[in-house]
Formats: sequence, C-alpha cells, structure tokens
Amino acid sequence: MAIAIALIVLAGGSVLFYFLSPWHLTPLASNWGAIDVTIAISFWVTGLVFLAVSLFIAVALIRFRHHRCGRAHYRPENKPLEFWLTAATTLGIGALLAPGLVVWGHFVTVPDDAHEVEVVGQQWHWSFRFPGEDGIFGEARNALIDASNPLGLAPGDPAGRDDVLVERPLLMLPEGRPVKVLLRSKDVLHNFKVPPFRAKMDAIPGQVSYFWFTPTRIGDFEAVCAELCGIGHFAMRARVRVVEPARFEAWLAEQPTHAERLACPPGDPRAGEALFATCTACHGERGQGRQTTGAPRLAGLGTDYLVRQLRNFRVGARGTHEQDVQGRQMRPFARSLAGEAAMRDLAAHVATLPMDPSPLTVEGDPRQGRRLYRSCANCHGAGGQGNTRYKAPRLAGMNDWYLVRQLEHFRAGIRGRHPRDPYGNQMVDMAQVLVDEAAVRDVVAYINGLARADAAPAVARQAEE
Repeated sequence: MAIAIALIVLAGGSVLFYFLSPWHLTPLASNWGAIDVTIAISFWVTGLVFLAVSLFIAVALIRFRHHRCGRAHYRPENKPLEFWLTAATTLGIGALLAPGLVVWGHFVTVPDDAHEVEVVGQQWHWSFRFPGEDGIFGEARNALIDASNPLGLAPGDPAGRDDVLVERPLLMLPEGRPVKVLLRSKDVLHNFKVPPFRAKMDAIPGQVSYFWFTPTRIGDFEAVCAELCGIGHFAMRARVRVVEPARFEAWLAEQPTHAERLACPPGDPRAGEALFATCTACHGERGQGRQTTGAPRLAGLGTDYLVRQLRNFRVGARGTHEQDVQGRQMRPFARSLAGEAAMRDLAAHVATLPMDPSPLTVEGDPRQGRRLYRSCANCHGAGGQGNTRYKAPRLAGMNDWYLVRQLEHFRAGIRGRHPRDPYGNQMVDMAQVLVDEAAVRDVVAYINGLARADAAPAVARQAEE
C-alpha cells in the first residue's frame, strides 16, 4: 500500500511540477516554433504514458495485493489486451516520430534566399567566416591551419581571398533574413547551439554539416558547445548578436578579408622601440616588470596577445572596473597609441626583449599546484609556454605576484567579465577551479617551477609546434 501511495504522489507531483515550474523553454527568437510544438507533443505523449503506467502499477498493487487466502490465476495469453497495447504503442511512437520527421525535412531544406556563414569549432573557441563579394567560400582544409592561417584556407584558391574572417567569438546576423550555417571542426566533435533559436548541429572533424534558421528578434544570444569536447567544454561560448540589416552590412564591411590579413605588414621593432620608451617607467627598461609599480613583465609575451590586450584597454574591455587600479592606469596609455599599426610595432619591439629570470616572491605547495595546473595546461601548455591557437599567453617566467593578482581578479570578476573580452570570460570560469587564495598560490608556485625548468627538451619541442 505504501508503494502504491508513493507512486500516486510521484505522478501527481510530476504533473504539478510541469505546469507550475518556472523552468521552461527560453523565449523563441527564430522561425523554429515547429520545434517547440514537437517538444510539447513529446512531453504530452511521454507524460500520458508515465501517468498511465504509474497509476496502473498503483492500482495493481492495491487490487492484487497479497491475501493469505488469495490464489493467482495464470493466463499466458490475452489477445484483446495484446491488440490494444500494440495499437496504443504504435500510435504513441507515431505521435513521437512523425512531427520530428516533418520538422527535420524542413530543417535541412534551406531557402534559396538564405545567406551563408561558416562556424568553425576548436577546443575551446568559435570562429566564423563569411563568403566575400563573389558569394563563394574558398576551399579550406584542416591540414593547412597554422598561426598565419587559422582557418586553413587554401592559398591557391582565388575564391577564398575575399572571404571575411571573424576570429573573435562574436557573430552578427541580420534580423528577418534566413541564414545557412555551415559547420566544421578543427579537432574533436563539437555542437553549435543557440537555445533561443531552437537550432543546433554537430561540427564533425573532416566533414561539413549544416542547418538553417531565420533570426526573428533583435538582441544578444549566447552560443554554447552542446557536445562534451574536453575539460574546457563549459567555457566554449560565443555571442550571437541579431541586428538590423543595415547595421549587419556595416559590421561585415569592417571585418578583414583573408587577402587583407595576408597583406597586413608585421610590426616594426624599430618604430616600436620609440613607443616603448613610455612603458619603461612602469614595466622596466627590459620589460621585466616592477612590483613597486604593479606593472607586469612584458618580455616573453606573444605579439598577438599584447596587441589584443592593448585593443581591450582601448575599447574598455579591460581597465574599466573600479577595483582594477592598474588596469585603469593602463587605459590612457593604450588610447594614446595611434592605431593597430602602432600596437603591432610596440608588440614587435617587446618580442625582441630578453627573458631575464623573474625573482620568486610567492610561496605555495608545488605538488598541489601541479594537480591544479592540469586544467591550465590544456590551453597554456604543459610547460606554461602559451598557445596562440587557444589565444592563451605564456605563464612560465612571468612575475609570480602578477599571476596571483590576475587569478584573484578573474575569480572575483574584476577582470574578464566585460562582454567584449570573450577570452577573459573563459578565464573567469576556469579560475573558479581555484577555490581559495592558497590554491592560487599553489598553482603559481608550480608555474614558478616550470620557469626554472625552462626547457626540458619535450617542452621546448611542444612550444615550437
């Protein structure tokens, strides 16, 4: 009897939870209302079956409960019952499958007027590509991917020279215009999903998959990876911004083409030397960093990372939080630089500075830090050498006091929470692995050990690759 009552309470509570729960589908922002209808049908069919089975078991437990004088009757066959169960099961499965098949047929039938965008996934980052004025994507192969060609575009294909590249995880789309999304992966299985669009698809290495939708609501929406792709899976996010068509066209015109990226001249170290004279007062003559001024080491950081951080300071993605005192000091200098060329020149000069050893000021337990650093190594490298593919800077040899300060800033959201700093957003999430100040110091103590080892042959080979 107790089990029967428990089943009835469970079934009734489940029904009440479904109708009264605040957790429902996010507001629809695309044309795929049919998917919502299909989900609702699935809920109703499975819900009715759940109620019927639960109540049947409860009735059976009550009606056929044990009696001392009772006697069971064995009936191996009941053709009417089997007929009705088969018919009901067939109708239920049909109700579950038929709407999905109809919607799927529509889901893979792309309208003729749809424009195209390619979504490229890698651990743990999204990049995007639009066809250029010719409306044709250039050939791309993963084997061609390197630091100068992050999407692997074939150099001999003229159709790819005008392709528009968007390397930061921000995708703009025009409202009310169908878009065909082509997906590919650089490494493992990913899945590009924007919940309010009710549309997603796997990105499979070696293949190109696709789906389509029409954005129907202006706003910012979060794209996530809906396939477990590694330790940083939860931080693999992008921003999809639906805007007016005119604003989309203006944004697209501002993005660099593949040809423009190839033609972009490298920074001039000599010109950057003159710009660096202003930096020495805080960062030191050799870019070694100064704890007294709170300015970190610059020598050893990659040019791409330095340019990106200077750009973040210029646009306010860094240095605007009221508790980020040193960042607020950096903003005026970054804004004084003339533009992208000046930032590249400055970064090119910093790349020529020697890596002098940094004094060790942080005490911690390197053994505990080694365990914690496993998460960091996936992006920053086993030797802390950094990885341009993941936009992850060098850690080994950097000022340990600065690493502590930045990790604490990430943990507190003082750095990295600005919507225009996607890689900072990832670090905010990853830094939560460090549960307290002791954990921060332990992992920095381990990184100090990497700096002293500096160069086990395997680590050196990995850094070159």
